[in-house]
Amino acid sequence: MKKNKICLVLISCLLLLSCNKKEDVFPIEKRYWTVEDYEDVIREIKFGVDAEEHTPKLSDPETKAIVEKLTDEENFKVVLEDNQLGLKHKNEVAQGFFNAWENMMGIYNVTDRQDKYIYEIEHINCYKFGLGLQLRYFKLGNDEIIENADDKNDSSTTNNVNSNINALVGNYENYLDEINDENAFSQNGLNAYAEGIDKYFSELIKLYPDADYSGLKTKIELMLKKAKSPSIITSLNKIKSLIPAEKTV
Repeated sequence: MKKNKICLVLISCLLLLSCNKKEDVFPIEKRYWTVEDYEDVIREIKFGVDAEEHTPKLSDPETKAIVEKLTDEENFKVVLEDNQLGLKHKNEVAQGFFNAWENMMGIYNVTDRQDKYIYEIEHINCYKFGLGLQLRYFKLGNDEIIENADDKNDSSTTNNVNSNINALVGNYENYLDEINDENAFSQNGLNAYAEGIDKYFSELIKLYPDADYSGLKTKIELMLKKAKSPSIITSLNKIKSLIPAEKTV
């Protein structure tokens, strides 16, 4: 009986140490994750997970919170939308989050032998995180260009700002490339993907109504010819209808 009690105590201690270690690596109790938190968490997921453990996923009750925290846009919004913080500082933080997001995308972009996404919702949520981040990342960059310009109406300044907006639109077009791999998703995945088109492309056009969306319109028309999912077709048509007519020629 005494030996059994000792074993139980040892097991409890090991479990406690294991939990503490997990909390240190994945600080899910923190209200917001910083860029440094992202760097640590991504490094742990990519290189520190034991062979017997699985990549954090939404279907696993023990790791669901990690994925939710990793793709929570409030982590960058709390800094990038804080009017009390300096523009230079926010741009530095935005760059850090952008770098972290690029590393995030490689974690869940995994397919099986049938070319199906293994972590489809996690993959889509990571992409959505990036779309939301880029709206703020590029705007902050342009705000800094304008603030540092001798003449904000100078052609050079205008060209730099427009170049960044065009790059942003181009990055959004890349999201539509997923339609080429439509068969890699389940119906739930396709619906989640379509929600990303609805939400973020609408926000893009609302933020930059005067941008050149001719390339995006062409992309949408091409994808409409390929798409089979009703939810995706509906979303594409919705975004196409939002593009100002004068910018589609």
